[in-house]
Amino acid sequence: MKPTLHTTQNIKSWAAEDRPREKLMYNGVRSLTNAELMAILLGSGSRNQSALDLAKAILSSCNNDLDELGRYTLDDLTQFIGVGPAKAVTISAAVELGRRRKSTKSAEKDKITSSAEAFQLMRPLIADLKVEEFWALYLNRNNRVIKPKLISRGGVSGTVVDPKMVFQPAVQMLCSSIILSHNHPSGNLSPSNEDRLLTEKLARAGKHLDIAILDHLIVSHTGYFSFADEGLI
Repeated sequence: MKPTLHTTQNIKSWAAEDRPREKLMYNGVRSLTNAELMAILLGSGSRNQSALDLAKAILSSCNNDLDELGRYTLDDLTQFIGVGPAKAVTISAAVELGRRRKSTKSAEKDKITSSAEAFQLMRPLIADLKVEEFWALYLNRNNRVIKPKLISRGGVSGTVVDPKMVFQPAVQMLCSSIILSHNHPSGNLSPSNEDRLLTEKLARAGKHLDIAILDHLIVSHTGYFSFADEGLI
């Protein structure tokens, strides 16, 4: 994944209006391309590349797809000549801030009426993760989100879910229903036998507490699977 090196001018030798930082100050952040924004994060390039050329090489490696960039690990980023651990951490932190910004909509405005809406809320939280996480969306009587909550985090192939950890917050929040969600890092959206058994177990427990399990989504960067849509709840 290493970029091809070529000689170019140092950014400091460019006209001020062409430098990413100055361009941002003069014209606003939205005037910058993705590569220019990345160049600001990098701060500098390598001996043979400007920060802008290095940024273009990184973006080119992921086909200029920022979601794909979000799946890069620190090791992936440091494969580029001119990107050390500090720059890799900076890029990773910026991507994570972008991911969190997409997911911080006002909870009281989030009314879930379909699996697609639940997926859109959960996608920025878990779709691109390298490990599996299990989340619960706690809803009030009007199907508005009270709070999304991480229940457990595991490895690449699974995570352990304790029903008490799912329902304790539900009781405290006085929620009326729950939408379960977890990701499959492999991209395979088919539910495993363990997924089916856990869903059944949690649905039964919810009935005893008068808290309905409305759906269970399996999420990946390729899409989602809905237990409710498939008649499995």
